[in-house]
Amino acid sequence: MDRMIYLSMAGAKMNMQRQDVLSNNLANVTTTGFRAELQAIRAVPVRGDGASTRVYALETTVGYDDTAGPVAFTGRDLDVAMTGKSWMAVQGLDGTEAYTRFGALAVNQEGNLVTQGGLTVLGDGGPISVPAETAPSIAPDGTVSAKARNGRVTQIGKIKMVTPEDKLVRGEDGLFRAADGAELPLDATARLQDGALEGSNVNPIETMVSMIAAARQFETQMKMMQTAEQDDKAASQLLSGGA
Repeated sequence: MDRMIYLSMAGAKMNMQRQDVLSNNLANVTTTGFRAELQAIRAVPVRGDGASTRVYALETTVGYDDTAGPVAFTGRDLDVAMTGKSWMAVQGLDGTEAYTRFGALAVNQEGNLVTQGGLTVLGDGGPISVPAETAPSIAPDGTVSAKARNGRVTQIGKIKMVTPEDKLVRGEDGLFRAADGAELPLDATARLQDGALEGSNVNPIETMVSMIAAARQFETQMKMMQTAEQDDKAASQLLSGGA
């Protein structure tokens, strides 16, 4: 059978993987601090006897789009939006230090500062504990203060913010980590915007157009597979002397 059927199959598989990436991005268009996943397609020539006249289309994930998302002001004391290329440190479910731009925070039953997803926010000295019956607030440099009923304000910690030199790697849990798995150092110059949240940087219109284009390409690859099958049948009939 002609190699075209294998090449078109590889192209169809690539388009299915592309649809997975695009649909995941579109599903997170309203997720706070979400970073769109990027995808690239590369052509790999088929090596063998004779001229290399055919190529495979292979999909590769090249990382994420680090463009900042739109910032919406909420006025809520525990909503924060990272500025620039900074990230907030949290403790992942596996116990390791990870980084996120999801800045909707809360205080759990144990009195620790956490994300609304339940992940512990890490300070420069570990988890940040908020005293009972106090109102916490966060300054632009990440300093967390607690205001008691008598009006006394006490600093209780400082959110660890980092600014990586190289791009982070997205884990299966949706959190980001350094490529080598090491903990990044605290960046004292990093800043955040209190009373605001950063939205997703996914462009829904652009993503929808890309999904339609991927669907059309998938249909083309399937037609090529059908053509290869028809050519193979015609060739078999000629070799067997059939009409």
